[in-house]
Amino acid sequence: MTRASIPVLLGDPRLPDQSKPEGCFNSEDLDQVVRLKSALAELSDYEFEFWDDHTVLMERLRSERPSFVLNFCDTGFQNDASLEQHVPSYCEMLGIACSGSGPVPLGLCYDKALVRALAESVHVPVPSEVLVRPGDALPELSYPAFIKPNRGDGSVGITAASVVHDAAQAASCVADLRALLPGATLISQEFLAGDEYGVGIIGNAGDGFTMLPVLEVDYSKLDPSLPRLLDYSSKTDPSSPYWNDIKFRAANLPAQIQQNLLRWCQELFMRLGLRDYARFDFRADANGQIKLMEVNPNPAWCWDGKLAHMASLIGERHSGLLRMILEAAQARCSRQA
Repeated sequence: MTRASIPVLLGDPRLPDQSKPEGCFNSEDLDQVVRLKSALAELSDYEFEFWDDHTVLMERLRSERPSFVLNFCDTGFQNDASLEQHVPSYCEMLGIACSGSGPVPLGLCYDKALVRALAESVHVPVPSEVLVRPGDALPELSYPAFIKPNRGDGSVGITAASVVHDAAQAASCVADLRALLPGATLISQEFLAGDEYGVGIIGNAGDGFTMLPVLEVDYSKLDPSLPRLLDYSSKTDPSSPYWNDIKFRAANLPAQIQQNLLRWCQELFMRLGLRDYARFDFRADANGQIKLMEVNPNPAWCWDGKLAHMASLIGERHSGLLRMILEAAQARCSRQA
C-alpha cells in the first residue's frame, strides 16, 4: 500500500529574511529544518516532501495540486512575515486542504490591537493600552509601560529598552522603533510585571481540543537589573543573557486559574476562527491578575519552541507533537470535505 506523501511548506533559505539579524537564514534556522525532517521521519506511516523554493512555490501548488499540505511556512511568503496569510490563501483558492489557521485569522492576529479588542469583548482580561500611530505625538502614559510594534512577530523591535519608566525613556523607545520600522503603528501597554505563561491548544471545535500543560517562563536566572521579557535577542543572539538565562518550566497554578486560562483560550480560538493548533501568551500584573498578551495562530513548530516544551511535559517527543498537529488538521479536513 502506498503511503501518503505530504508536502511540507517551509520558509525559503535562499531568499533574504529581514526578521533575522544577518538578513538571511542562519545556521540555527537550517538546523531547525534538519531536526524537523528527522522528527517527521519518525512518523513511519507517512511520507513527506519539503517545498521551500518560493520562486516556484505557487506554480508548483497550482500544477501538482496535492490533496493536503502541512503548512509550516511561518516566515511568510518569500520570507515576509506580513505575507504569512498568502500561502494558506493560495491553497484555499486552489482547493488544497492546508494545516493550520486560514488567511483571515492569520491576518487578524498579526494586528495585536485588534486581538486585544476582541479579547476584551468576550471578557478575557487584557492590559490597558494606547495606540501610537505614525506622526502621533507621544500621549501621556502610565509607567512602567511596554512599547512595541502593533504588527509583527518574532519579537522584532522588542528589547530591554521597550520597558520604559518615564516620558524620556518612552520618547527614546518610540524614536528607535520609528527608525527601525518606518510607518509602523506602535502600542504602549501597561507593563505586566508578574509571571508569564503560555497555553497551547491542538484540535478543533468539531473534533475536540487537547490542552497542553500550561508553561511558565522561568526568569529566575536572569540578571534582576534586566526587565523580564522575551525580547528579540532571546530568539536570535546566543551571546545574550535573554538567550542563555531564560528557561521554561511547568506552571504551578491553582486549578481554578488553570481552568480560566483554558476557557479563555478555547473562546478565543473559536472566536478568531483558528484551526488545528495555536498558542496564547499571558502575563500577570503586579497584583497577580493574569491578562492576555498575544495570540499566535501559527506558533513555532521547532524542536525547542514553546509548544514542544509543553508537549514534553506530557511525555511527547517532537515527533509526537507534530503527529498531533498533523492528525488534528487531517481530521478537520476530512470532516469538511
